[in-house]
Amino acid sequence: MTDKQFYVIRVALIVALGGFLMGFDASVISGVVRYIGPEFGLSSLQIGWAVGSLTLTSTLAMLFAGPLSDRFGRRGILKAAAVLFAISAIGSALATDFTTFVIARMIGGFGVGAALIIAPMYIAEIAPPKSRGRLVSFNQLNIVVGISAAFFSNYLILQWSQSDAVWVQSVLMDEHAWRWMLGVETIPAVLYFVGLMYVPQSPRWQMMKGMRNEARNTLNLVFEEADTERQLDDVERSLEADKTREKVSLKEIFHPALRYVLLIGVTLAILQQITGINAVFFYAPMIFEQSGIGADASFMQAVLVGLTNLAFTIVAILLIDKLGRRPLLIGGMAGITLMMMLLAYGFGSATYEVSDESLQTTELPVEARELLAGMHGISYSNDVAFKNALIETLGDETAAQFQSELIIAAIDINPRLILFAILGFVASFAVSIGPVMWVMFSELFPLRVRGLAISFAGFINSGVSFLVQLVFPWELATLGNSLTFLIYGLFAAAGLFFIWKVVPETKNKSLEELEDQLVTKDS
Repeated sequence: MTDKQFYVIRVALIVALGGFLMGFDASVISGVVRYIGPEFGLSSLQIGWAVGSLTLTSTLAMLFAGPLSDRFGRRGILKAAAVLFAISAIGSALATDFTTFVIARMIGGFGVGAALIIAPMYIAEIAPPKSRGRLVSFNQLNIVVGISAAFFSNYLILQWSQSDAVWVQSVLMDEHAWRWMLGVETIPAVLYFVGLMYVPQSPRWQMMKGMRNEARNTLNLVFEEADTERQLDDVERSLEADKTREKVSLKEIFHPALRYVLLIGVTLAILQQITGINAVFFYAPMIFEQSGIGADASFMQAVLVGLTNLAFTIVAILLIDKLGRRPLLIGGMAGITLMMMLLAYGFGSATYEVSDESLQTTELPVEARELLAGMHGISYSNDVAFKNALIETLGDETAAQFQSELIIAAIDINPRLILFAILGFVASFAVSIGPVMWVMFSELFPLRVRGLAISFAGFINSGVSFLVQLVFPWELATLGNSLTFLIYGLFAAAGLFFIWKVVPETKNKSLEELEDQLVTKDS
């Protein structure tokens, strides 16, 4: 490996840390939701808002990150994102009320949206053409690594908080584990800001600002001098073409000639989220606790979710150009459908019954135990009926405080089936529509409208993600575990039918061939 190759890899890895922070910030909330409900006295929809608020502001940030980076530079916006990540981590960890907590999370959302757009843009603008795809993929891979790291960090902090170590008590981790789960993100955020100090400005941005000599110096770090001049000339021609090119309006992507590709793109954008992936990523410990395994085991199984996601994302990267997009989508969506149906069956077959023996492992106050005597000997066939009975017996506040413990004590279920179905779902998603959707976005739309069309589809994708995160706790509380996952399974079955009938294969076809094939199909 030459010095120049090592340099560009180092720069790409530093910039891609933004992807790590994005994945970490989005998923760290999964370990916190079981604590903030009792801490702030939240309803199920308020818990959903606490989780989904980050996605809402990240969606808004994606709309403005590009233009702001044109004005202030890619590196400048990424530095701002690092600061926002740190502010969000500290603010949410120290929040004393629900409003402050949500505001802190929303601040982090602006960092997430900026990093999602600008980090791969920067890498693409500095990377040599031959290694651009691999280097840009660092960012996507780092997002997945960040998700896994958040699950593992939450589990580790939970374990430390239960130890008798003096240092744990001195930093109040035993009393405020959830605050440490959020606050630990400050460390990679600071490292990201410092690392960006050693990253040059984007050469394309330098050319946009008329700094040709500075752009030459930057490109000389990556290319040989002859190649640098060619790159400068190419960028200059591209910028001149941009000046004379008529701006694309939003209405152009709704032209009848693009109806077919827009249908595919928007449907995939909705399908990726409506099948429940972020319900699993952002509420994994909560879901596992519903199967009665306890807090420690639920956090450990959440770690398995992250590792499964990482492993099968790598599998998808290795297979996407060999097997093609369509086989991965069909196989993955079939897997998602099957696993969601298994989850619906597993939770649907569970029963709940309170007894003196089952309550021995709980830390219920004496008054609550006496009140629960009226529920002894009654078998509840679903979680909604059981939770409603707890509320009627104990009252809203006490029922919310001890709900997890009482579910663990009362439930009769097959937890291995639940774990298998969740991991199977994550694997099916990660090997298919998770990464494949973004690849197909870059292939489906014609060059002239590609940027705007991808932004439009991505906006819809984020909007659906926000709605899924917002309503998931309400669904569990109102519809129950079984019906909630059945709905996701039905969406997946409909998506499988759509992919089978409508979505074409794009493997081994040039973008021009795809444009000729798809754009004129319904015109």
